[in-house]
Amino acid sequence: MDGELGDFLRSRRARIQPEEVGLPSHGRRRVPGLRREEVAQLAGVSVDYYIRLEQGRGPGGVSDAVLDAIARVLRLDETEHAYLLTVARPHRKSTARPPAGPRIRPGVQLLLDGMERTPAFVLGRRMDVLAWNALGDAVNGFSALAPAERNIPRQVFLDPAAAGFYPDWAAVAAQAVANLRIDAGRHPDDPRMAALVGELSLKSADFRRLWADHEVKECAYGTKRIQHPVAGLLTLPYETLTVPTDPDQTIVAYTPEPDSETAERLALLGSWKATTTATNN
Repeated sequence: MDGELGDFLRSRRARIQPEEVGLPSHGRRRVPGLRREEVAQLAGVSVDYYIRLEQGRGPGGVSDAVLDAIARVLRLDETEHAYLLTVARPHRKSTARPPAGPRIRPGVQLLLDGMERTPAFVLGRRMDVLAWNALGDAVNGFSALAPAERNIPRQVFLDPAAAGFYPDWAAVAAQAVANLRIDAGRHPDDPRMAALVGELSLKSADFRRLWADHEVKECAYGTKRIQHPVAGLLTLPYETLTVPTDPDQTIVAYTPEPDSETAERLALLGSWKATTTATNN
């Protein structure tokens, strides 16, 4: 993950112009943003120390004070700051056998099923879709996908229908990548993450471009628009809740305004889904 730390720091200092932090620009620069020595000066560390840190040769126990100072100079937001702390720490590879796969507690599935009027699903590591309720399936079609295909970034970047499904596809794509990078920082030795990033980079120029931007952002809440093939346009505010017993699992729930057009369309979609399921059974 040392390379990730250097790439992240370089991408963040490239965003900041010297004038923004009270430094002269000294005319035209070969690269955009702050120089490494300028970041070191403003953070109160030696130039050699900062260069070694950016090159992945810094001390393993870099202090919070130093990282906080660098975050202040680079004007990192709360999520970016947390990400810096994560990727700057040495990670010891585990020798334990990896688990067979994520498990959803029965109580979590019961919670989903009890939310009959709320489309909801659970995301795990790498934004894999682990579970859903009936209305969540009616909106997103998870059950129609092979288990290996139930992954949000894979669907956004590799499904040809994604651009039509998401009217705001560019924003959805950027959000998916920014959230995926946070997970990659938390689990730098995850071979399945490396395989996913490699596949998406190979098959999607859009993913390669966004991944190279090193943006990090948690999608805790917001609004997503979906052009559903049956229900039409759905405007879906969403909230996310972390499962207390497994911080790698997140419940995503769509929460449209009561009596709104989207709520009415979801009710019709739920009835259609129930009828279709009963007919097929």
